[in-house]
Amino acid sequence: MAEQVSPGCIKIATADGPAFFIRTTYLQCVIPEKIGDLSEFSGEEEQDILDAGLCYAAEIKAAAYLARAEQSRFGLFRKLILKGLEKQYIERALDYLESVHYLSDSRYAAAWLNCRKITHHEGRIRLAAELASRGIDRHTADDALNEYFKENPEEEECRKAVRKCLEHRMTYDRIMSSLIRHGFNAGMAAAVIDSFSYSG
Repeated sequence: MAEQVSPGCIKIATADGPAFFIRTTYLQCVIPEKIGDLSEFSGEEEQDILDAGLCYAAEIKAAAYLARAEQSRFGLFRKLILKGLEKQYIERALDYLESVHYLSDSRYAAAWLNCRKITHHEGRIRLAAELASRGIDRHTADDALNEYFKENPEEEECRKAVRKCLEHRMTYDRIMSSLIRHGFNAGMAAAVIDSFSYSG
């Protein structure tokens, strides 16, 4: 038995197994219009329908994560692998979610940067490395960082980091080391420290 439950989504109940759902987008050889109450499939077509069901199952699990917070494709893929889903089904589900703009590395990068600034004052070098470690490609990361630093000038972030160091009575060398560790380039770090007329 087959029942269309929403545009592009079909519920399939087999005679000898549980019902499952497919999204017609995931079908590779079966024509969606051929799926009806009395349809019978075997071999390659049957496997195509089962594969579409497994892709849809991966999509639903991915959507549950996305409903809670923005996710990177890389991070979401890892979470779904840990759930025991197969790579081929995850990849196709994530491709679909990207195509309908439900999954976006650009949105994730922007959201992550805005969340990060609440508790950290970091420079471009460190933030770019953090985004890379989360699977964000360089072009996407650069775009996100350019937008982020329009709203949060890097030099001002560096000044905030220096103030924090001064509160802890750190020496010049320790401040410089801290700033570089937090992703500010040496030239900016030195100029900002000097602007505080620091002589420690």
